[in-house]
Amino acid sequence: MTFSILILIFFSKVLSILPKQIMYLFSDILYFILYYIIRYRKNIVFKNLKNSFPEKSNKEQMLIAKKYYKHLADLFTENFALLSMSKNKSLSFITFNNLNLLESYYKKNKNLIVITGHYNNWEFLTLTPLFTDYKIISVYKTLSNKAFDELTYKMRSRHGALPVPMKKSIKTVIDYKNKNIPFILFLVADQRPLKKDIRYWTKFLNQDTPIFLGAEKIAKKLNTAVLYVQVNKISRGKYESNYIELCNNPASTEQYEITEKHTRILESIIRNKPEYWLWSHNRWKYTKE
Repeated sequence: MTFSILILIFFSKVLSILPKQIMYLFSDILYFILYYIIRYRKNIVFKNLKNSFPEKSNKEQMLIAKKYYKHLADLFTENFALLSMSKNKSLSFITFNNLNLLESYYKKNKNLIVITGHYNNWEFLTLTPLFTDYKIISVYKTLSNKAFDELTYKMRSRHGALPVPMKKSIKTVIDYKNKNIPFILFLVADQRPLKKDIRYWTKFLNQDTPIFLGAEKIAKKLNTAVLYVQVNKISRGKYESNYIELCNNPASTEQYEITEKHTRILESIIRNKPEYWLWSHNRWKYTKE
C-alpha cells in the first residue's frame, strides 16, 4: 500500500470519529474548494443542467448547481469517513424503511434485484446486510487506480455485502441461484454504458440517453422480482431508504418495460429535488446516431 493511501486511511479514521457537526465543517471547506477554487467539472455540471432543464432560467440552474456542490462535498466527506466509521455511527446516518417488503420476498424464497441511482448517498445502502438474511451482491465498475479500487471494495464489503465487478455479475448470481443461496443483486442503473455496449436509448431528463439493460435481462433470465430503492435526504447527515415494487413476474413484461419503469422513477425523483443527483458525471458523453 502506497504512502499516500496510508495517509488517506489515517485521515479517514480521524474524520470517522469526529462529531457530525465538526465533520461537516470540513465539508463546508471542501465545498468552497470544489466550487470556487478547483471549479470541479463545472463545465459538465452546467451543461448537464442546461440540457436537462431548458425551461429553467440561468439563475435557477445556478442555484441548483450551488446546492449540488454542497451536497457533493457532503458526499465526499461522508464516504471518506464511512471507510473507517463504526457500525453504530454509520447507522445513525440512515433509516431503513419498509424492510418488511424484503422479508416477505425472503419467506417466499424469491431472489431480488434492487435498482437505485446515483442519488443522495447511495453508499449507505452497503449497511443493508445488517437487516436481512439475504446475501447482498453489489455490482460496481472497477476503478483504474488499483489502490482506490481496493479502498472502495473495503468500504462496500465491511458490513457483509459482496462487491462484484460488472462483468462477473451474471456468473455470480447464477452460481448463488444454483447453490440455493437467497440473494439480492444491487444495481446502480444510471451509469453510462461503454459505447460498444449500448443497446438501448430512451429519453431521460430531456435528452437521448443510453441505458443499461442488465437489470431487465437478469430479472427475466432468473425470474427475479425487481424493486427500486429510493434514498432521501431528510437533513444534513440523515437519510432514509424506501423500497418500491417494480415487477413480480419479469417473464410477463414487455421488452424494455422494466428498464423504462426504473428510468422513469429515477427521473421523477431527480426532477423533484435535482440537487441530489450526480451532475458532475459525464452521463451524456455519447450522442445517439
